[in-house]
Amino acid sequence: MMRVLHDERAGSPPSPPLERFADLVVGFAANVQPGQVVAVGSEPGKEPLTRAVADAAYHAGAKFVDVQYFDLHVKRSRILHAAEDTLDYVPSWYGDRILALGDQRCARIGLSGSVAPGLLDGLDPARAGRDQLPFVRETGIVVNAATTNWTIVPCPTVGWAQQVYPDLDPDAALARLWEQVVHVCRLDEDDPVAAWTARLDDLITAANRLTARRFSELHLEGPGTDLHVGLLPTSTWICASFDTVDGIRHMPNLPSEEVFSAPDPQRVDGVVAATKPLDVGGTIVEGLRVRFEGGRAVQVDAEANADALRARVALDEGAARLGEIALVDREGRIGPLDTVFYDTLLDENAATHVALGNAYAFCAEDEDKPRLNTSAIHIDFMIGSSEVAVTGVTDAGERVPVLRDGSWQLS
Repeated sequence: MMRVLHDERAGSPPSPPLERFADLVVGFAANVQPGQVVAVGSEPGKEPLTRAVADAAYHAGAKFVDVQYFDLHVKRSRILHAAEDTLDYVPSWYGDRILALGDQRCARIGLSGSVAPGLLDGLDPARAGRDQLPFVRETGIVVNAATTNWTIVPCPTVGWAQQVYPDLDPDAALARLWEQVVHVCRLDEDDPVAAWTARLDDLITAANRLTARRFSELHLEGPGTDLHVGLLPTSTWICASFDTVDGIRHMPNLPSEEVFSAPDPQRVDGVVAATKPLDVGGTIVEGLRVRFEGGRAVQVDAEANADALRARVALDEGAARLGEIALVDREGRIGPLDTVFYDTLLDENAATHVALGNAYAFCAEDEDKPRLNTSAIHIDFMIGSSEVAVTGVTDAGERVPVLRDGSWQLS
């Protein structure tokens, strides 16, 4: 159960609902179990929510809370000064830690949202694109093995708030961002857990209907977009309701409004235009356009910072291929806000999107798992809007409307 919030003094500005949010994150999204070690990924500047999450985890019976802070200022120094051939170096213990969290069946909680937007502006985007930290490739191994119950949640900060609401003063911007986060995370409901359970039930229904149709491909059409995304014979659609190998149900993204699957990485053709900016490791890519041939991204252009994504796409063989296709309807709470959050967790759940790089193994059955895309990266970018139509194409060539004006067409 959620703990009761402390009363605010009359006339004082409302404080962020840290305790209530942390209880939702720990008790529902991550579903921390008594006796678990809880790993929290944070940054300097996110201490209030980090501490609230730690407190909630111990209140839920955690054995130990291990907080790891990643400092983007230190990353900036590395990009500026480190030798070119060292920028993709990752100390072995970074990956070992993630694998150990899986081996020991720990819980993981990540706090998203930039503390210092624009900090990497002016740096060579190609150099910046080679340093993927804090992401490490072992994370994908642990996710696919389903050995940790985990979640990623937004953490408002003054820097992020001013990026989203540049016309407001810092305090007003932060209050506004918290107001939006409270809304999209359904903390404004009397029972947020019940609200999320109902939403997930709807998404599970949509996912099951898509899986049952066994489309050969999806065709996405809209301004700047004419993209054919092939699907595997056993591509399975799911939503953000996961179970670990030990049966712990958790919600890996809070909020989440998507249903998603794994495409055939060899059958993606056409052009696609991003409908929102993309944050690539602290570098904002604006006006992104990508052309695919035979499954590969053969051309990456943008109005700003295309080299940051080009560097990621060149990291390995699978980085230029798709590992995910996700559909988002208009019933979610993020899209109607018509706000660019400059944070993938929120922006991807406002619109249909695809991801370059690694696929989720549980999005296909055993016979197709060897065909799934593998890569050291997984980068989502948003391609959907009310103007983007999604059509399913059967093996026989029948075209079936899937999404129109953001509404599901399948029954």
